[in-house]
Amino acid sequence: MILLISLAFLFALPADTFGAPTNVAPVSGQAISLLRRNQFPRDVTQWGALAKRQRDNLIAKYGGATTRKRSTGYNLIVDQQYDSSYYGSLAIGTPAVSFDVKLDTGSSDLWLASSSCGTSCGSVSTYNPSSSSTFQNLSTPFTIQYTSGFADGYVAQDTVQMAGFSVASQGFAVVDAVSQAFLASPVSGLLGLAWQSLASSGQMPLWQILASSNAWDSALFSVQLTRYNNDPTAQVLEPGGVLNMGYTNSSLYTGSIDYIDIPGTPSYWYIPLISMTVQGNSISIDSGTTAVIDTGTTNIGGPASSVQAIYAQIPGSQPATGDWEGYYTFPCSTTVNVELSFGGATWSISPADFAFTQTNSTVCIGAFFETTTGTGSPSWVIGDTFLKNVYSVFRYNPPSVGFANLSIIAIAENGAAGTVPSATFGTISAAVTNTSDAPRGHALSASFFTLLLLAFSAVLLL
Repeated sequence: MILLISLAFLFALPADTFGAPTNVAPVSGQAISLLRRNQFPRDVTQWGALAKRQRDNLIAKYGGATTRKRSTGYNLIVDQQYDSSYYGSLAIGTPAVSFDVKLDTGSSDLWLASSSCGTSCGSVSTYNPSSSSTFQNLSTPFTIQYTSGFADGYVAQDTVQMAGFSVASQGFAVVDAVSQAFLASPVSGLLGLAWQSLASSGQMPLWQILASSNAWDSALFSVQLTRYNNDPTAQVLEPGGVLNMGYTNSSLYTGSIDYIDIPGTPSYWYIPLISMTVQGNSISIDSGTTAVIDTGTTNIGGPASSVQAIYAQIPGSQPATGDWEGYYTFPCSTTVNVELSFGGATWSISPADFAFTQTNSTVCIGAFFETTTGTGSPSWVIGDTFLKNVYSVFRYNPPSVGFANLSIIAIAENGAAGTVPSATFGTISAAVTNTSDAPRGHALSASFFTLLLLAFSAVLLL
Protein backbone atom coordinates (compact mmCIF):
# COMPACT_ATOMS: atom_id res chain seq x y z
CA MET A 1 0.00 0.00 0.00
CA ILE A 2 2.82 2.39 0.94
CA LEU A 3 4.54 1.60 -2.34
CA LEU A 4 1.38 2.47 -4.29
CA ILE A 5 0.96 5.79 -2.43
CA SER A 6 4.58 6.71 -3.10
CA LEU A 7 4.33 5.85 -6.78
CA ALA A 8 1.11 7.79 -7.10
CA PHE A 9 2.79 10.84 -5.52
CA LEU A 10 5.74 10.63 -7.88
CA PHE A 11 3.52 10.36 -10.95
CA ALA A 12 1.51 13.34 -9.74
CA LEU A 13 4.56 15.61 -9.83
CA PRO A 14 4.88 17.88 -12.87
CA ALA A 15 7.26 16.60 -15.54
CA ASP A 16 9.65 19.53 -15.23
CA THR A 17 10.32 18.61 -11.58
CA PHE A 18 12.86 16.07 -12.85
CA GLY A 19 13.90 17.99 -15.93
CA ALA A 20 11.87 15.61 -18.13
CA PRO A 21 10.79 16.72 -21.59
CA THR A 22 7.19 17.80 -22.04
CA ASN A 23 4.82 16.42 -24.66
CA VAL A 24 4.69 19.77 -26.43
CA ALA A 25 7.05 19.62 -29.41
CA PRO A 26 7.65 22.19 -32.09
CA VAL A 27 6.25 21.33 -35.53
CA SER A 28 8.99 20.66 -38.07
CA GLY A 29 9.30 23.50 -40.54
CA GLN A 30 6.84 25.68 -38.64
CA ALA A 31 7.16 29.37 -39.50
CA ILE A 32 6.83 32.01 -36.79
CA SER A 33 6.02 35.54 -37.87
CA LEU A 34 8.38 38.20 -36.52
CA LEU A 35 7.14 41.72 -35.93
CA ARG A 36 9.74 44.45 -36.08
CA ARG A 37 8.78 47.25 -33.74
CA ASN A 38 9.55 50.87 -34.32
CA GLN A 39 12.72 51.90 -32.52
CA PHE A 40 12.15 53.31 -29.04
CA PRO A 41 13.28 56.94 -29.06
CA ARG A 42 16.61 57.22 -27.25
CA ASP A 43 19.27 59.87 -27.30
CA VAL A 44 22.93 59.11 -27.93
CA THR A 45 23.64 58.78 -24.19
CA GLN A 46 20.93 56.16 -23.78
CA TRP A 47 22.15 54.18 -26.78
CA GLY A 48 25.69 54.35 -25.43
CA ALA A 49 24.56 53.02 -22.06
CA LEU A 50 22.72 50.17 -23.79
CA ALA A 51 25.77 49.31 -25.88
CA LYS A 52 27.99 49.31 -22.80
CA ARG A 53 25.66 46.98 -20.88
CA GLN A 54 25.51 44.60 -23.84
CA ARG A 55 29.30 44.44 -24.15
CA ASP A 56 29.84 44.08 -20.39
CA ASN A 57 27.23 41.31 -20.18
CA LEU A 58 28.80 39.40 -23.08
CA ILE A 59 32.29 39.63 -21.59
CA ALA A 60 31.01 38.44 -18.22
CA LYS A 61 29.00 35.62 -19.79
CA TYR A 62 31.82 34.20 -21.91
CA GLY A 63 34.67 34.74 -19.50
CA GLY A 64 36.65 37.44 -21.23
CA ALA A 65 39.06 39.65 -19.29
CA THR A 66 37.35 42.69 -17.82
CA THR A 67 38.03 45.42 -15.30
CA ARG A 68 34.41 44.96 -14.12
CA LYS A 69 33.42 48.56 -14.53
CA ARG A 70 30.30 49.17 -12.52
CA SER A 71 28.11 52.24 -12.42
CA THR A 72 27.60 55.78 -11.16
CA GLY A 73 24.66 58.08 -10.59
CA TYR A 74 23.67 61.44 -9.21
CA ASN A 75 20.79 62.98 -7.30
CA LEU A 76 20.05 66.68 -7.58
CA ILE A 77 19.68 68.41 -4.21
CA VAL A 78 17.26 71.14 -3.13
CA ASP A 79 18.28 73.92 -0.72
CA GLN A 80 15.37 74.41 1.70
CA GLN A 81 14.76 77.53 3.79
CA TYR A 82 17.92 79.50 3.00
CA ASP A 83 20.53 76.78 3.64
CA SER A 84 18.72 75.40 6.71
CA SER A 85 18.28 71.96 5.15
CA TYR A 86 19.15 70.04 2.01
CA TYR A 87 17.05 67.26 0.53
CA GLY A 88 17.16 64.81 -2.36
CA SER A 89 14.71 62.33 -3.84
CA LEU A 90 14.17 58.60 -4.05
CA ALA A 91 11.44 56.19 -5.12
CA ILE A 92 10.11 53.30 -3.10
CA GLY A 93 7.74 50.40 -3.64
CA THR A 94 6.24 48.52 -6.57
CA PRO A 95 5.02 50.47 -8.42
CA ALA A 96 7.61 53.05 -7.42
CA VAL A 97 6.41 56.26 -5.75
CA SER A 98 8.74 59.25 -5.38
CA PHE A 99 9.48 61.07 -2.12
CA ASP A 100 11.71 63.93 -1.04
CA VAL A 101 14.03 63.06 1.85
CA LYS A 102 16.48 65.06 3.91
CA LEU A 103 20.09 63.97 3.26
CA ASP A 104 21.83 63.30 6.57
CA THR A 105 25.39 62.01 6.95
CA GLY A 106 24.93 62.34 10.73
CA SER A 107 22.51 59.41 11.05
CA SER A 108 21.96 56.02 9.41
CA ASP A 109 18.23 55.30 9.14
CA LEU A 110 15.96 55.73 6.14
CA TRP A 111 12.42 56.54 7.20
CA LEU A 112 9.27 57.88 5.59
CA ALA A 113 6.06 59.32 6.97
CA SER A 114 3.30 56.76 6.50
CA SER A 115 -0.28 57.16 5.39
CA SER A 116 -1.30 56.40 9.00
CA CYS A 117 0.62 59.39 10.35
CA GLY A 118 -1.71 61.95 11.86
CA THR A 119 -1.57 65.71 12.08
CA SER A 120 2.08 65.67 13.21
CA CYS A 121 3.11 64.87 9.63
CA GLY A 122 1.25 67.90 8.32
CA SER A 123 0.55 68.01 4.61
CA VAL A 124 3.60 66.06 3.40
CA SER A 125 3.30 63.19 0.94
CA THR A 126 3.08 59.87 2.77
CA TYR A 127 4.04 56.28 2.01
CA ASN A 128 1.20 53.76 1.79
CA PRO A 129 2.47 50.20 2.45
CA SER A 130 -0.69 48.61 1.03
CA SER A 131 0.04 50.18 -2.36
CA SER A 132 3.32 48.28 -2.81
CA SER A 133 3.46 44.62 -3.82
CA THR A 134 7.08 44.35 -2.56
CA PHE A 135 6.41 45.75 0.93
CA GLN A 136 7.19 43.53 3.90
CA ASN A 137 6.53 44.45 7.54
CA LEU A 138 9.33 43.17 9.78
CA SER A 139 7.14 43.86 12.84
CA THR A 140 9.97 45.55 14.74
CA PRO A 141 9.31 48.81 16.62
CA PHE A 142 11.32 51.83 15.52
CA THR A 143 12.13 55.03 17.35
CA ILE A 144 14.84 57.61 16.83
CA GLN A 145 15.64 60.84 18.67
CA TYR A 146 17.31 63.83 17.01
CA THR A 147 18.27 67.13 18.59
CA SER A 148 15.36 68.72 16.73
CA GLY A 149 12.73 66.02 17.26
CA PHE A 150 11.82 62.34 17.13
CA ALA A 151 10.24 59.77 14.81
CA ASP A 152 8.38 56.58 15.81
CA GLY A 153 7.04 53.69 13.76
CA TYR A 154 8.07 50.19 12.69
CA VAL A 155 10.76 48.57 10.53
CA ALA A 156 9.93 47.21 7.09
CA GLN A 157 11.50 46.34 3.74
CA ASP A 158 10.73 47.41 0.20
CA THR A 159 12.46 48.15 -3.10
CA VAL A 160 14.18 51.55 -3.10
CA GLN A 161 15.49 53.39 -6.17
CA MET A 162 17.86 56.35 -6.15
CA ALA A 163 20.24 57.92 -8.67
CA GLY A 164 19.87 55.04 -11.13
CA PHE A 165 20.34 52.30 -8.53
CA SER A 166 17.76 49.86 -7.20
CA VAL A 167 17.98 47.92 -3.93
CA ALA A 168 15.44 45.17 -3.30
CA SER A 169 14.47 44.43 0.33
CA GLN A 170 15.97 47.69 1.56
CA GLY A 171 15.35 48.09 5.28
CA PHE A 172 13.69 51.33 6.38
CA ALA A 173 11.20 52.66 8.92
CA VAL A 174 7.54 53.42 8.30
CA VAL A 175 6.85 56.34 10.63
CA ASP A 176 3.42 57.07 12.06
CA ALA A 177 4.41 59.75 14.59
CA VAL A 178 6.92 62.60 14.49
CA SER A 179 7.61 65.72 16.52
CA GLN A 180 5.29 68.58 15.71
CA ALA A 181 6.57 70.59 12.72
CA PHE A 182 9.54 68.19 12.36
CA LEU A 183 8.78 67.71 8.66
CA ALA A 184 8.58 70.74 6.37
CA SER A 185 6.77 70.13 3.09
CA PRO A 186 7.67 68.76 0.60
CA VAL A 187 10.07 66.60 2.65
CA SER A 188 8.49 63.27 3.66
CA GLY A 189 11.34 61.65 5.55
CA LEU A 190 15.06 61.28 6.00
CA LEU A 191 17.85 59.31 4.31
CA GLY A 192 20.61 58.46 6.77
CA LEU A 193 24.02 58.32 5.11
CA ALA A 194 26.21 57.25 8.03
CA TRP A 195 27.18 53.65 8.95
CA GLN A 196 24.99 50.68 9.91
CA SER A 197 26.39 50.48 13.45
CA LEU A 198 24.61 53.77 14.16
CA ALA A 199 21.20 52.72 12.76
CA SER A 200 18.35 52.66 15.29
CA SER A 201 16.56 50.19 13.01
CA GLY A 202 19.59 47.91 12.75
CA GLN A 203 19.21 48.00 8.95
CA MET A 204 22.12 48.55 6.58
CA PRO A 205 21.90 52.02 4.96
CA LEU A 206 21.21 52.26 1.23
CA TRP A 207 24.61 53.77 0.41
CA GLN A 208 26.46 51.04 2.35
CA ILE A 209 24.63 48.23 0.54
CA LEU A 210 25.57 49.76 -2.83
CA ALA A 211 29.19 50.36 -1.82
CA SER A 212 29.72 46.91 -0.29
CA SER A 213 28.05 45.08 -3.20
CA ASN A 214 30.40 46.62 -5.80
CA ALA A 215 27.50 48.34 -7.54
CA TRP A 216 29.53 51.57 -7.77
CA ASP A 217 32.54 52.37 -9.93
CA SER A 218 34.17 53.74 -6.77
CA ALA A 219 32.99 52.85 -3.27
CA LEU A 220 32.20 56.39 -2.20
CA PHE A 221 29.68 59.19 -2.49
CA SER A 222 30.29 62.92 -2.63
CA VAL A 223 28.37 66.10 -1.93
CA GLN A 224 28.36 69.69 -3.20
CA LEU A 225 26.05 72.16 -1.44
CA THR A 226 25.03 75.64 -2.58
CA ARG A 227 24.74 78.91 -0.62
CA TYR A 228 21.68 81.19 -0.63
CA ASN A 229 21.61 82.52 2.95
CA ASN A 230 23.26 85.78 1.86
CA ASP A 231 20.97 86.30 -1.14
CA PRO A 232 18.12 88.73 -0.31
CA THR A 233 16.13 87.51 -3.32
CA ALA A 234 16.38 83.82 -2.44
CA GLN A 235 13.22 81.73 -2.30
CA VAL A 236 12.30 79.08 0.27
CA LEU A 237 13.37 76.39 -2.22
CA GLU A 238 16.46 76.82 -4.41
CA PRO A 239 18.85 74.51 -6.35
CA GLY A 240 20.96 72.88 -3.65
CA GLY A 241 23.84 71.13 -5.39
CA VAL A 242 24.32 67.45 -6.05
CA LEU A 243 24.88 64.06 -4.44
CA ASN A 244 27.26 61.97 -6.57
CA MET A 245 27.04 58.21 -6.00
CA GLY A 246 29.93 55.97 -6.99
CA TYR A 247 32.23 58.74 -8.24
CA THR A 248 33.59 62.23 -7.72
CA ASN A 249 32.64 64.94 -10.20
CA SER A 250 35.92 66.57 -11.24
CA SER A 251 34.09 69.58 -12.70
CA LEU A 252 32.99 70.57 -9.18
CA TYR A 253 36.40 70.71 -7.50
CA THR A 254 40.01 71.67 -8.16
CA GLY A 255 43.25 70.12 -7.01
CA SER A 256 43.41 66.85 -5.13
CA ILE A 257 41.03 65.41 -2.55
CA ASP A 258 42.49 65.46 0.96
CA TYR A 259 41.32 62.27 2.71
CA ILE A 260 41.31 61.85 6.49
CA ASP A 261 40.72 58.34 7.85
CA ILE A 262 38.09 57.66 10.48
CA PRO A 263 40.22 56.99 13.59
CA GLY A 264 38.20 54.04 14.90
CA THR A 265 35.20 51.84 14.15
CA PRO A 266 32.96 53.55 11.58
CA SER A 267 29.66 54.82 12.98
CA TYR A 268 29.46 58.54 12.36
CA TRP A 269 31.62 60.09 9.65
CA TYR A 270 33.99 61.43 12.29
CA ILE A 271 37.57 62.63 11.91
CA PRO A 272 40.17 64.39 14.08
CA LEU A 273 39.82 68.15 14.50
CA ILE A 274 43.41 69.34 14.78
CA SER A 275 43.32 73.14 14.70
CA MET A 276 41.08 76.19 14.33
CA THR A 277 41.80 79.89 13.90
CA VAL A 278 39.42 82.85 14.18
CA GLN A 279 40.58 86.22 12.86
CA GLY A 280 44.03 84.63 12.56
CA ASN A 281 44.16 83.64 16.25
CA SER A 282 44.40 80.01 17.34
CA ILE A 283 41.58 78.42 19.33
CA SER A 284 42.70 75.77 21.79
CA ILE A 285 41.65 72.28 20.67
CA ASP A 286 42.24 69.37 23.05
CA SER A 287 44.35 66.47 21.82
CA GLY A 288 42.20 63.61 20.54
CA THR A 289 39.28 65.87 19.64
CA THR A 290 37.07 64.50 16.87
CA ALA A 291 34.30 66.03 14.77
CA VAL A 292 31.29 64.55 12.97
CA ILE A 293 30.86 65.69 9.36
CA ASP A 294 27.09 66.12 9.18
CA THR A 295 25.07 67.31 6.19
CA GLY A 296 21.93 67.11 8.33
CA THR A 297 23.08 69.87 10.71
CA THR A 298 22.78 73.46 9.54
CA ASN A 299 25.50 75.06 11.66
CA ILE A 300 28.48 74.00 13.81
CA GLY A 301 28.22 72.85 17.41
CA GLY A 302 31.10 72.53 19.85
CA PRO A 303 32.09 72.54 23.55
CA ALA A 304 31.07 75.67 25.43
CA SER A 305 34.64 76.63 26.33
CA SER A 306 35.79 76.48 22.70
CA VAL A 307 32.77 78.38 21.37
CA GLN A 308 33.31 81.07 24.00
CA ALA A 309 36.93 81.33 22.86
CA ILE A 310 35.78 81.77 19.25
CA TYR A 311 33.55 84.73 20.03
CA ALA A 312 36.20 86.22 22.31
CA GLN A 313 38.08 86.99 19.08
CA ILE A 314 35.14 89.06 17.78
CA PRO A 315 34.73 92.48 19.41
CA GLY A 316 31.17 93.29 20.36
CA SER A 317 29.97 89.67 20.48
CA GLN A 318 27.89 88.43 23.41
CA PRO A 319 25.76 85.42 24.38
CA ALA A 320 22.30 85.39 22.84
CA THR A 321 19.20 84.82 24.96
CA GLY A 322 15.78 83.21 24.75
CA ASP A 323 15.40 80.73 21.90
CA TRP A 324 18.94 81.67 20.85
CA GLU A 325 20.52 80.39 24.06
CA GLY A 326 23.87 78.76 23.26
CA TYR A 327 24.38 81.04 20.25
CA TYR A 328 26.17 84.38 20.17
CA THR A 329 25.45 87.72 18.57
CA PHE A 330 28.08 89.88 16.88
CA PRO A 331 28.12 93.12 14.84
CA CYS A 332 27.07 92.45 11.25
CA SER A 333 29.68 94.98 10.15
CA THR A 334 32.45 92.59 11.30
CA THR A 335 33.90 90.22 8.73
CA VAL A 336 34.71 86.99 10.56
CA ASN A 337 37.31 84.61 9.11
CA VAL A 338 37.50 81.03 10.40
CA GLU A 339 39.86 78.26 9.30
CA LEU A 340 39.77 74.56 10.23
CA SER A 341 42.26 71.73 9.82
CA PHE A 342 41.56 68.03 10.22
CA GLY A 343 45.15 66.94 9.90
CA GLY A 344 45.86 67.77 6.28
CA ALA A 345 45.01 70.96 4.43
CA THR A 346 43.47 74.06 6.02
CA TRP A 347 39.92 74.98 5.01
CA SER A 348 38.23 78.37 5.23
CA ILE A 349 34.64 79.17 6.13
CA SER A 350 33.15 82.07 4.20
CA PRO A 351 32.17 85.09 6.35
CA ALA A 352 28.77 84.80 4.65
CA ASP A 353 28.33 81.37 6.22
CA PHE A 354 29.60 82.44 9.65
CA ALA A 355 26.78 85.00 9.75
CA PHE A 356 23.88 82.60 10.21
CA THR A 357 21.15 85.23 10.30
CA GLN A 358 20.34 88.77 11.48
CA THR A 359 18.13 89.83 14.38
CA ASN A 360 18.09 93.42 13.09
CA SER A 361 19.99 95.59 10.62
CA THR A 362 23.16 95.66 12.76
CA VAL A 363 23.14 92.50 14.88
CA CYS A 364 23.95 89.04 13.47
CA ILE A 365 23.76 85.53 14.94
CA GLY A 366 26.93 83.48 14.55
CA ALA A 367 26.86 79.97 13.11
CA PHE A 368 28.92 78.40 15.92
CA PHE A 369 26.91 77.37 18.98
CA GLU A 370 27.51 75.62 22.29
CA THR A 371 26.48 71.98 22.58
CA THR A 372 27.20 68.84 24.56
CA THR A 373 27.52 65.32 23.18
CA GLY A 374 27.28 61.91 24.82
CA THR A 375 30.19 60.14 26.48
CA GLY A 376 32.55 58.77 23.84
CA SER A 377 30.89 60.73 21.05
CA PRO A 378 32.75 63.34 18.98
CA SER A 379 32.64 66.72 20.74
CA TRP A 380 32.18 68.76 17.54
CA VAL A 381 29.47 68.54 14.88
CA ILE A 382 30.51 70.20 11.62
CA GLY A 383 27.47 71.00 9.52
CA ASP A 384 26.53 72.87 6.36
CA THR A 385 28.12 76.14 7.50
CA PHE A 386 31.43 74.45 6.66
CA LEU A 387 30.32 71.99 3.98
CA LYS A 388 29.09 74.75 1.64
CA ASN A 389 32.75 75.76 1.30
CA VAL A 390 34.20 72.43 0.13
CA TYR A 391 33.52 69.44 -2.09
CA SER A 392 33.03 66.58 0.38
CA VAL A 393 33.72 62.90 -0.24
CA PHE A 394 32.62 59.99 1.98
CA ARG A 395 34.68 56.87 1.25
CA TYR A 396 33.73 53.28 2.12
CA ASN A 397 37.19 51.69 2.13
CA PRO A 398 39.29 52.76 3.82
CA PRO A 399 36.60 54.56 5.83
CA SER A 400 37.46 58.23 5.46
CA VAL A 401 36.22 61.70 4.65
CA GLY A 402 37.81 63.82 1.95
CA PHE A 403 37.65 67.51 1.10
CA ALA A 404 38.64 69.48 -1.98
CA ASN A 405 38.43 73.12 -3.04
CA LEU A 406 35.32 74.03 -4.99
CA SER A 407 35.75 74.77 -8.69
CA ILE A 408 34.66 77.98 -10.39
CA ILE A 409 31.69 76.06 -11.78
CA ALA A 410 30.55 74.99 -8.31
CA ILE A 411 31.07 78.45 -6.78
CA ALA A 412 29.05 80.04 -9.59
CA GLU A 413 26.01 78.03 -8.47
CA ASN A 414 25.85 79.96 -5.17
CA GLY A 415 22.96 82.40 -5.31
CA ALA A 416 22.40 81.68 -8.98
CA ALA A 417 18.88 81.96 -10.32
CA GLY A 418 17.79 78.50 -11.39
CA THR A 419 15.00 75.98 -11.48
CA VAL A 420 14.41 73.91 -8.37
CA PRO A 421 15.23 70.35 -9.41
CA SER A 422 12.48 67.79 -9.65
CA ALA A 423 12.89 64.20 -8.47
CA THR A 424 15.86 62.52 -10.19
CA PHE A 425 16.01 58.73 -10.08
CA GLY A 426 17.77 57.94 -13.36
CA THR A 427 17.42 54.86 -15.54
CA ILE A 428 18.31 51.84 -13.41
CA SER A 429 21.93 50.98 -14.19
CA ALA A 430 22.54 48.57 -11.32
CA ALA A 431 20.22 46.52 -9.13
CA VAL A 432 21.14 44.62 -5.97
CA THR A 433 19.26 42.76 -3.27
CA ASN A 434 19.84 43.51 0.39
CA THR A 435 20.79 40.24 2.08
CA SER A 436 22.30 41.64 5.27
CA ASP A 437 18.92 42.26 6.88
CA ALA A 438 16.85 39.45 5.32
CA PRO A 439 13.84 38.57 7.48
CA ARG A 440 14.01 35.21 9.20
CA GLY A 441 11.38 32.52 9.53
CA HIS A 442 10.36 32.40 5.87
CA ALA A 443 8.26 29.49 4.70
CA LEU A 444 10.06 26.68 2.91
CA SER A 445 10.22 27.06 -0.84
CA ALA A 446 8.02 24.75 -2.92
CA SER A 447 11.00 22.94 -4.44
CA PHE A 448 12.58 22.29 -1.05
CA PHE A 449 9.25 21.07 0.31
CA THR A 450 8.97 18.66 -2.63
CA LEU A 451 12.41 17.23 -1.87
CA LEU A 452 11.42 16.65 1.75
CA LEU A 453 8.34 14.68 0.63
CA LEU A 454 10.47 12.56 -1.73
CA ALA A 455 12.95 11.80 1.04
CA PHE A 456 10.10 10.84 3.40
CA SER A 457 8.64 8.52 0.77
CA ALA A 458 12.00 6.84 0.27
CA VAL A 459 12.28 6.17 3.99
CA LEU A 460 8.84 4.53 3.97
CA LEU A 461 9.86 2.29 1.09
CA LEU A 462 12.79 0.98 3.09
